[in-house]
Amino acid sequence: MDETKLIARAAAGDSAAFALLVRQHQSGLRGFLRRLTRNDPALADDIAQETFLEAWRKLSHFRGDGSFAGWLNRIAWSRFLMDARKRKPQLLEDLPEQSVETAPDMKLDLESALAKLSAGERAALTLCTALGHSHEEAAAILAMPLGTVKSHILRGRDKLRALLEDGR
Repeated sequence: MDETKLIARAAAGDSAAFALLVRQHQSGLRGFLRRLTRNDPALADDIAQETFLEAWRKLSHFRGDGSFAGWLNRIAWSRFLMDARKRKPQLLEDLPEQSVETAPDMKLDLESALAKLSAGERAALTLCTALGHSHEEAAAILAMPLGTVKSHILRGRDKLRALLEDGR
């Protein structure tokens, strides 16, 4: 069954149709959230679950202007930001005592380099590079001006390149 019909059935209250939508989109959504949460699978799964619950409650608001995946990513981004605001004091306490600079033999890989980017840079790069969204779609998902998304991508790529070259 095509996605449009599944969405219509789910919006009419068919939980089995929504379960199929969740199965189709959970992998991509969790991957996006793992990058945003700096590879914290438990936090990514928590936010993914909240995202799907909110999507179920607000499915009647999905207009179909963009992709369903983009709509889910927009909800996930909003949930991530709300969670980050709540966790801000905790995040400062959770910083590792040993940094990359004090452990020169530590190999810097792509995931750890991504973790060093700002949330906006990580989100924009992940949406456009890993998930294949256009810059315009990413701007809509992130509720940012198109120019800001392009700047995040450009700066994020430059920072990644520098981090990966320094790690060699």
